[in-house]
Order: sequence, then C-alpha cells, then structure tokens
Amino acid sequence: MIETITELDALRARVREWKQQGLRVGFVPTMGNLHAGHYSLVMLARQYADRVVSSVFVNPTQFGPNEDFTRYPRTPEADMSGLEGAGCDVLWLPTVESMYPFGVELAARVHVPGVSSVLEGAHRPGHFDGVCTVVGRLFNQVQPDVAAFGKKDYQQLAVIRQLVTDLAFPIQILAGSIVREPDGLAMSSRNQYLSADERPRAAEIRKVLIAMREGLLAGQSRAQVEADAARRLTEVGYVVDYTVVRRHDLSEPADGEQAARVALIAAKLGRTRLIDNLEF
Repeated sequence: MIETITELDALRARVREWKQQGLRVGFVPTMGNLHAGHYSLVMLARQYADRVVSSVFVNPTQFGPNEDFTRYPRTPEADMSGLEGAGCDVLWLPTVESMYPFGVELAARVHVPGVSSVLEGAHRPGHFDGVCTVVGRLFNQVQPDVAAFGKKDYQQLAVIRQLVTDLAFPIQILAGSIVREPDGLAMSSRNQYLSADERPRAAEIRKVLIAMREGLLAGQSRAQVEADAARRLTEVGYVVDYTVVRRHDLSEPADGEQAARVALIAAKLGRTRLIDNLEF
C-alpha cells in the first residue's frame, strides 16, 4: 500500500528510518498527470533501490510567461493508483508554500550554465533555472541514493547530470528509455491536448527523427538533414522550433563526424508543443 506524505518532517522521518535499516532509496520527481513513461521510471528506480519515493509537484518556477501554470492537468487519484501499481512506496505531495517558504519571487535559484542555455533553454528562457531550483530542493528533501529521469526530456537529463556533478549530490542519476505509443509518438502529458485531426500527424516526429538518422548515416550534411526535417514537419502543419543533430553533450558536431549523436526536435502542432529525440 502506497503511503502519501504531505509534511516534510514526516518524509524525512520515513527516509531516515529506511536508511537506518540499511535500505537504498530511489526517487522519481514528477509534475503529476502521470502515464506509462513515468511508471517505467518508478520501475527503473526500483531495480537500484529498496524503497522508492515519487513526488508530484506542479512547479510554478519552470513555467514561462506564455505557459499557463494553472492549466496544467492535475489527476491525483489516478496518479496515486498508477504509482502504487508501479511499486512506489511513498508519494510525496509538497505544497508550494513548503517548497518555497519565502515565496516564489524570493526563492533562492539554481542556474546551471552552458548546457541549459541552448535549444529548450533558448526557446523557453528561465525554464531550466526553474527545473534545477525545484530538483535541488527535492533532492535535499528526499535524500535519495538514486533518481530516475526520462530520456524524452534529453536536455533536462543533461542539465540534471551537470547539476548533480557540480553540486556534489551523492546521487546516481538513472536514464529511463522513451516509452512510446504504438504509432511511435513519445508518451507525454501534453498529448491529451492534441485534437482528433492532429493526433495522427503527431507521430510524424518519430518518422522524421528516423529519417534524420538515416540521412546522416548515408553521408548527407548535417545542415541538409536538419533543413529537410524542418521542411517535412512544416508541410504537415507543424511550427518548428528546432530540428537539430548534436553530440550527446549537446555540442555541435562537425560534418562527417562519426561519433555518437542525437537528433532532437521541438515543434508545435496546433496549441501543443511536442519534443522528441533519437540517439544513434
């Protein structure tokens, strides 16, 4: 039976009890409205830990001025049921007041330079500051041994890894594989905003990522591959933020470079902004 905790002192007492028993603690931070991708992260953490905590907290500091914090879907009962089925031991439900005791405007902020300023960071200024600020606080609250993040948010994973290394958090970061719908669309809480007309076209992103990989492996230039991807998405109704190929550290590879790479896409279909990536 999953235990729901809403007070920080109670959370710390539970984690302290586990650690006194020599148990390893895993952690999966979320903003709720959970799906199979989130539950796969709980199961991943479970492989590396004896107990798993998952948080549900809709974090106001990572929403931009044109992103409606109040509109983000909240499904607490379904989330609790799904987390329990995935093997989560504790659901941590902090309030905004407990997370930011001096208020959001006076909150101490965490900024990870470099990797947070490109791609998503350029299109959503301040987003990763909000992510790192809340994740740093959650790490201090939960004190996990391992924490699981999904590869769908590829840049977020890179930012969190840098944060953990730079601030010397004694936490092993686990990377969970992207969980997809049968047609290849990466699972996301945002998918529910897609209209019936948009939903089939949403799967085009996965096809374009595969085409980007095949084009590069066939010897096409990076510029050509990126341009073809943007054109193909635009033709089916997307407004493209970026279609790029990067090294795994998100730096730009030279043409013809054979090192491991990742293709990344961010584009809007109607009102819904979708992101996805493919490593190769």
